[in-house]
Amino acid sequence: MLHPAGKKKKRLIKWLKIILIIYVAAVIVLYFIQDWLLFHPTVLPADYRFQFNVPFDERKVAYDSTTLFDIVRFMPANDSIKKGAVVYCHGNMENILRYAAFANNFTKHGYEVWMMDYPGFGKSTGKASEKKLYDWAMQVYKLARSRFGSDSIILYGKSLGTGIATQLASVRNCKRVILETPYYSIPSLAKRYFFMYPVDWFIHYKIPSWEYVKKIEVPLTIIHGTNDGVIPYSNALRLKEFLKPGDEFISVKDGSHNDCYTFKETVDKLDSLLRN
Repeated sequence: MLHPAGKKKKRLIKWLKIILIIYVAAVIVLYFIQDWLLFHPTVLPADYRFQFNVPFDERKVAYDSTTLFDIVRFMPANDSIKKGAVVYCHGNMENILRYAAFANNFTKHGYEVWMMDYPGFGKSTGKASEKKLYDWAMQVYKLARSRFGSDSIILYGKSLGTGIATQLASVRNCKRVILETPYYSIPSLAKRYFFMYPVDWFIHYKIPSWEYVKKIEVPLTIIHGTNDGVIPYSNALRLKEFLKPGDEFISVKDGSHNDCYTFKETVDKLDSLLRN
């Protein structure tokens, strides 16, 4: 007959096995759904016709046999006052239609805005990868560079796009870099939600913004709301130690993830940067 202590130990081992199986199963599930958790695209028909309130043109660039990048170039209403181009790396939601309204922040100052959807977003096709995101930004930069000197190109990142913009700025010259609601790295964000799992081991996307920020030689401005519930203010604040003299970290008091430009201080700051 099994001793009571032995029965207790046997039950404990049984429950530990169950917990381990559940834990491993959760890791496997997270591994396979991580792209779904990170990206929230809205697909558009290939023949969808954009309509915007500013002049624009659209072009498509083939990356490989399955990946086609859809690019929209927004232009100043007054074509004679062009100062340069803004390569705009947008966030992880929907498609260009969501971010097009922000183009006016730049076109009113005489800048073209080059914006492209990631694979699987809008009319862009193919499957995303970290390398493709970097290659995407490089392709847009080259198109802008064919029209303007590097000292007339601004790299702008919003949310997910901030890491892409920093990577590009670490390997290509530009006038300045502006980051709206950036992050330290993708794993550092994932750990906020899945702290009990080995995120560093299984996550597909690293995008170590902190490593790229250290390599940026041009002026860098960071804008982040103190009440950001998507990318915590504390996460972005970790980038501050890598800023060089002359860089700025603008804290928008009470600002959240998507409303920084409802605050006058943010609009005034961007206007002051673009007037130069």
